[in-house]
Amino acid sequence: MSDSKNAAQQTGADDTRNGGRPGRRAPLIAAAVAIVAALGITAAVGLGDGDKKPGTTSGPVAEVSGGSDNDKAATVLDRPFTKPDLVLTDTKGQPYDLREATKGKPTLIYFGYTHCPDVCPLTMSNIAIARKQLPKADQDKLQVVFVTTDPDRDTPAELGKWLPAAGDPSFVGLTGDFKAIQAGARSIGIGIDPAKKEGDTVVSMHGAQVIAFSPTTDQGYVLYGESTSAEDYAKDLPKLIKGENP
Repeated sequence: MSDSKNAAQQTGADDTRNGGRPGRRAPLIAAAVAIVAALGITAAVGLGDGDKKPGTTSGPVAEVSGGSDNDKAATVLDRPFTKPDLVLTDTKGQPYDLREATKGKPTLIYFGYTHCPDVCPLTMSNIAIARKQLPKADQDKLQVVFVTTDPDRDTPAELGKWLPAAGDPSFVGLTGDFKAIQAGARSIGIGIDPAKKEGDTVVSMHGAQVIAFSPTTDQGYVLYGESTSAEDYAKDLPKLIKGENP
């Protein structure tokens, strides 16, 4: 394995909704420009606490494998994340213990919201397309968990309607207390801010990465940015399901 580099990055998807019109996204911000240039990472790793101003960094630092293979969508972490200790509510209104429910299973975790005009539905769709290319046995093993960053609007019923349309009926949708969600996201290097209203417009910022957790260690060892395609996921999922590096 190549020499390790420390990446303390922070980016987000700034999604704006005004009526039914498409939103806009703020430019991505990289705290470690050299790493971003080398690896093409567009996702957030290490956004500050929610009570601090966006732009501060106090979250965990990801240690990533060195190299400049821009053909790979995946970034393998030399220092993997521990799965968030979250007990939230699923689309059926039942408690869902994230660690227990996904223990020993290949798991993709993404934080987003149903009113997102672009990044969130595209990410779920890409994963769903890739999942359908797997053998049935592997499809059943893969866990895809979507945790809302906008729990005030994303009720269990709302998530239950949105996820099958945006992604796949097998995907798990979770909602709950925002502070708990924010802390869980921050524990794996994902920064999210509370949704805020500006006139008739609702603005929300959230890290746009997907974290893959190994079925053998339950550690988050692979990171995908928002530019990851369905083809990228389709190529990597067979290995992720086995707990191998893509």
